[in-house]
Amino acid sequence: MAVVLVISCAVLGALVGALTPRVAYRLSVEYGSPSRSACAHCARPFPAGLAGWVRPEARCPGCRTRLGPSPVLTALVGAVSFGTLTWALGAVPALPAYLFVAGLGLVLAFIDLACLRLPDPLVLAAFVVGGCWLTALAFVDGAAPALGRAALAALVSAGAYLVLALLPGANLGLGDVKLAGLLGLMLGWLGWPAAVLGLVLPHLINGPVALALLVSRRAGRKTDMPLGPALLAGALLAVVAAARALP
Repeated sequence: MAVVLVISCAVLGALVGALTPRVAYRLSVEYGSPSRSACAHCARPFPAGLAGWVRPEARCPGCRTRLGPSPVLTALVGAVSFGTLTWALGAVPALPAYLFVAGLGLVLAFIDLACLRLPDPLVLAAFVVGGCWLTALAFVDGAAPALGRAALAALVSAGAYLVLALLPGANLGLGDVKLAGLLGLMLGWLGWPAAVLGLVLPHLINGPVALALLVSRRAGRKTDMPLGPALLAGALLAVVAAARALP
């Protein structure tokens, strides 16, 4: 049954990932700009309504320009993320909340890679759904201490990243601060070791990447680099460590 659940959630993650490129492409715009309503290369408009967002097409039907990241890549990342979370956590009542956050996190990661933004509506949606789910579980299962710890971990994570963002020369934005708060909430539910790892691991992930870009001269010291993907990857590793490795 556990294997079936992991495979099922991995397939679900692949489906979410396959639908990610169009959403990420339309939302990868400068701060304050509306989402894209047409192909940026040939101006072919997207269909109205949900059909213009939830489409597995990888290229524009008009000019054949690829719209957003590769769907193969996003489907693979989605499958790995969902499958890993399910394997680590098991069939626990909180699993749907973690998968929902992972699904929106997938979109956030590719938007951040494209334009160094973490749109507030997506972070807020993940915060509301994740927070409400955990709150409901706390009342149903009597897990008030876990909910209190999660809330405190969210404040600590957001506060720590806010301090870092205010330091001179910091390569952090308020979007990173808000995402750190969201991930602190989800990790705090699992325990303080997971929350602490969630604070540390993103920098251990992003550091070597930044160094490699500097050495290869693909980036300079003042080049802005996205932290969102490292925050999300670090949170995933922290979940695995908390659920499987830590006593």
